[in-house]
Amino acid sequence: MVASSLPHNTDIAVIGAGPHAMTVVTHLLQKRQQLRQRLLVFDPSGTWMQQWQNQFAAFEIPHLRSPAVHHPDPNPYALRQFAHLRSHELYPPYDLPGTLLFQDFCQELIRRWSLQNHIVTAKVVRIEPIKQNLRSRFRLWLHNSQSIVARRVILATGGNTPQIPAWAQQISSPYPQERLCHSCHVDLRHLHLRGETILIIGSGLTSGHLALGAIARDAKVILMSRRNLQEKLFDADPGWLGPKYLKSFWAEPDWQTRAELIQKARNGGSMTPAIMTQLRRAQHHTCVKLMENCQVLYATWQSNSWQISCDDGSKHECDRIWLATGTKTDITTEPLLKEVIERYPISTAKGLPVLDSHLRWVGCELFITGGLAALQVGPVARNLSGARMASERIVPALHKPSLSFSYQ
Repeated sequence: MVASSLPHNTDIAVIGAGPHAMTVVTHLLQKRQQLRQRLLVFDPSGTWMQQWQNQFAAFEIPHLRSPAVHHPDPNPYALRQFAHLRSHELYPPYDLPGTLLFQDFCQELIRRWSLQNHIVTAKVVRIEPIKQNLRSRFRLWLHNSQSIVARRVILATGGNTPQIPAWAQQISSPYPQERLCHSCHVDLRHLHLRGETILIIGSGLTSGHLALGAIARDAKVILMSRRNLQEKLFDADPGWLGPKYLKSFWAEPDWQTRAELIQKARNGGSMTPAIMTQLRRAQHHTCVKLMENCQVLYATWQSNSWQISCDDGSKHECDRIWLATGTKTDITTEPLLKEVIERYPISTAKGLPVLDSHLRWVGCELFITGGLAALQVGPVARNLSGARMASERIVPALHKPSLSFSYQ
């Protein structure tokens, strides 16, 4: 749907069309088909999963890190059933879906649930709380100055901003923009790197994918991390998917303690054993240098290359720097929510909002899924498994009148 044909009002507006949005919409439609006519999804691409697919393609990621039971369909076994003739695209050790398999499965979901009919090709730039006929509503302002009033809003955009190290922010000398960028702006498909040396900062899986992509393009890589590289199958212990760890997490009344537990559980990123094996093989062939427990002190752009000084006394020269330094989450700096925060002030812990048990912003009908819901969902909130856990909390409040706010 193009923005020009928008209705004036909608019951439920979903902002974002990634895996979290898809998960909550399929779960909602399974519970209440009647809501199909009262649901709109806003995304600037006009298609489902566009940003997700772009990122996987840009990093040339062969398969997901999550097992085949984690996906947007309400039936946990739907992906396995879809893959019955493509079992070679489920990777060991836990049937990790190949990227193409997962994308094809999501396209099948879009077809089966008629999800494309709900998408509005538009970027939401403001969420304005308003009163309409004495009832609380939201006016969603779009990039083209149009607007639509929604009774309930689900924010499924991620809400993360790139984390840039202090030394990178302090570089004063001018340099070509493409020679220093955050990983979210790197697209391996468009790069010719033969003969270049690339410094990659970070210890998570993204840095591993980028390193292998650069090596495949005949570049030399320096992979630098401020601590030892961690080797783990998943980015958080599987115990966080069920009562093993979540029971005590949910029983913890102090939000600050919960936020610290989340940080500790995710522990700043890790590599899978398969990626570490490839990196060690590349190190043996001198294609990559792994520099652990090392940080950049400062970098200067001179004579068409970077001169790097590190805290261990070493100096390096490279052609590009890629910052695989992750993202930071802070609800108070989310531009979309500025007016919501002013109208409905909210408690936070380490940048995360304290939502109610249905992941609803206290005082209004705004729901949040993704990493911003971690205080309620737990450390896997941003993952595919977290999308399902969030949907199980949000959907009842959308289709059961007794769980809606009764105030005006």
